[in-house]
Amino acid sequence: MSLIGKEVLPFKAQAFQTGEFLEVTENDLKGKWSVVCFYPADFTFVCPTELEDLQNEYAALQNLGVEVYSVSTDTHFTHKAWHETSEKIGKIEYIMIGDPSHVISRNFDVLNEEDGLADRGTFIIDPDGVIQTVEINAGGIGRDASTLVNKVKAAQYVRNNPGEVCPAKWEEGSETLRPSLDLVGKL
Repeated sequence: MSLIGKEVLPFKAQAFQTGEFLEVTENDLKGKWSVVCFYPADFTFVCPTELEDLQNEYAALQNLGVEVYSVSTDTHFTHKAWHETSEKIGKIEYIMIGDPSHVISRNFDVLNEEDGLADRGTFIIDPDGVIQTVEINAGGIGRDASTLVNKVKAAQYVRNNPGEVCPAKWEEGSETLRPSLDLVGKL
């Protein structure tokens, strides 16, 4: 069952951000755009490259009014330890949520029950707390965070311009489409 168009389910979790622990709930994902990025585990191989890449796009996402949350089934204590010992992870400014109870990973349908780890899932959530995009990759396939910026821009454009849609490879300022009978069979 697709999560597109579904509201984020309730959760409460401990997180780490820039030297502090904090509590995060589903309500923190409302009132602004959010990106939630699940990854399997701290102190691994592909994960630090993805999270560093996400940090490299963090300022651009923040300029779009987006908050970023990374989530793994590790604890917030493990996130702190990783942040203090890894050069790549030490750069991270966004919120790192711990999900040792697996509640959030199950809510987003990315938990690999057999391993007890989250799959690589990326979700863009609108200010109403509704999921607008879902991307899930196999464990060995890292993601490219630069694609998130354009996806967020497209999601924001469609929300702010009812009746218009963004075609493939749409970039801010380029043409959009207005679905109508006149377009049927013409594209």
